[in-house]
Amino acid sequence: MPVPPLELTDWQYDLGGVLMGASTSVQVIETTGLGRPPSRENDSDQPSMDGAFAGPDYYSTRQVQFDAAVRIPGDPAACHNVVAALQAGADDPAVRLTGGATMALRMKRPGRPVKRLNGRLRKVDPEFAQVIHGYVPLDIEFAATDPTYYADEETTTEIPLGWLTGGGFAAPVVAPIFVQSGTTAADRPGWVTNAGTGNAWPVIRITGPVANVTVAHVASGRKLALPTLNLTSSSQWIELDTRPGYRTITRENGGNASTTLSAASRIDLFSLPPGQSEMRWTGFDNTNSARMRLTWRDAYTAL
Repeated sequence: MPVPPLELTDWQYDLGGVLMGASTSVQVIETTGLGRPPSRENDSDQPSMDGAFAGPDYYSTRQVQFDAAVRIPGDPAACHNVVAALQAGADDPAVRLTGGATMALRMKRPGRPVKRLNGRLRKVDPEFAQVIHGYVPLDIEFAATDPTYYADEETTTEIPLGWLTGGGFAAPVVAPIFVQSGTTAADRPGWVTNAGTGNAWPVIRITGPVANVTVAHVASGRKLALPTLNLTSSSQWIELDTRPGYRTITRENGGNASTTLSAASRIDLFSLPPGQSEMRWTGFDNTNSARMRLTWRDAYTAL
């Protein structure tokens, strides 16, 4: 079973399962890199004119640096253990040797919920000169490859297809009953809420039986169409992961199913803006049992 995350109080951090900050053995003296992330600018000089044309600005990796120190008076072995634990969190092959995989840096500020950054631990540089006294200064660097802050807890909502299709009924039949031609896909709206201030990226899992699926974000008009998809039973599913660094389409057997997505569908643009969004999905299902589940973390532009 997965290990539950550490409980955080104000001014505390969780880095790879190591608790740092207030009332811990790892004192955080100063933290930098938690403001606006650096940008990749695309400005170009105006020809024969003053000034420049402002091109699109894209956020770069957020570099979070900790000036910290392990302080466990009279116990040098315990100091070594803390440093080793920090190194072990970044040494997990599932993260270190897997492209796109990240670890979380979790943090808590007064009056704010716990938020997290996703990235890689790039530096753990201890100074052991005073370890005999139970004191080890640390220079820690965490590279948040996705500079957005995310909620610590995931939000999940499940949307049934809703209408009976295919020219028949599946027991038990419950009123009210909607009947439509088997040549037209069923359609049902649903609502999701991103309580943050930035765009959130959902993981969308569709469970059969259902075929010819299209998922739509109503306000933006963006769609993910899977015209050749055919899930024949409730044990079959497909998962569309829109998160930065992932963006995969996977079947229940672990196989790559990206070929089921239409060429016009942009998984890299299918985000949930701040606030409430209406979602619709269509498909053919004569059992009224197909489901779409969306899982996301609310996204924030600031800590």
